[in-house]
Amino acid sequence: MAGDLRTLLADLKAESDDLDHVVASGGPDAPATPTPAVGWSVGDTIGHLWFFDRQGRRALDNPEAFARDRDAVLADPQRFMADHLRQIRRLGESLLFAWREERRLLIDTLEAADPSTRAPWYGPSMSPMSFATARLMETWAHGQDVADALGVHRPPTDRIRHVAYLGVLTRGFSYEIHGRTAPDTPVHVALTLPSGQPWTSGDPSATDRIEGPALDFCLLVTQRRLADDLALRMTGEAAVEWMSLAQVFAGPPSFTDRSRKGLGR
Repeated sequence: MAGDLRTLLADLKAESDDLDHVVASGGPDAPATPTPAVGWSVGDTIGHLWFFDRQGRRALDNPEAFARDRDAVLADPQRFMADHLRQIRRLGESLLFAWREERRLLIDTLEAADPSTRAPWYGPSMSPMSFATARLMETWAHGQDVADALGVHRPPTDRIRHVAYLGVLTRGFSYEIHGRTAPDTPVHVALTLPSGQPWTSGDPSATDRIEGPALDFCLLVTQRRLADDLALRMTGEAAVEWMSLAQVFAGPPSFTDRSRKGLGR
């Protein structure tokens, strides 16, 4: 994991603050602006973060009650997602305040949590460290949707190392959701952070490799860009195949026909 919990929570707060500035740059009409996610506005996207921050705090504060509610959610996830949008849209003009306040409460809860705690979630249970990393990834990925919607350039920061970490960690998951098993072939990931610092994972002697800007790797594993539009270099069949399936977030596979052109070399 990239750093200790206190550092991670500071990065989560900073990522949220940056997103707040991006939304503000769009003026009073920003929440109504459509995003690249069909049917979702900027306001819906911020509300989505608010909703799952609140659910996360509930999972940490009252895991038994959360687990009971989760079972009903998993039985009808489409109804749950429709209901969560209705809740978001009822917030109206209080949306941004609610999101800021919920993020503050979540960070306080994570900071006070026993590091050995395992909080239930919609997938596997998570430690406070894992949970904070996942929330940072969601904030960064949905922040890209907001930036794209508003036409704002969002300068990348080294906070994306947390997203890169999850991108590597979820290699097996990316195969599982497609009903496949990840190969045993090691893949070395060698990325350059926005600061110019290197970020690596895996056996450096591995033949299969993924190399390039950390930003591009994170955009690909969060499915905010297609491989053809990025400067990543993939060497070897295992590397190419992984990146054709990569998905860092929970849920069913989102790209079932992702372009593989230009991946290998």
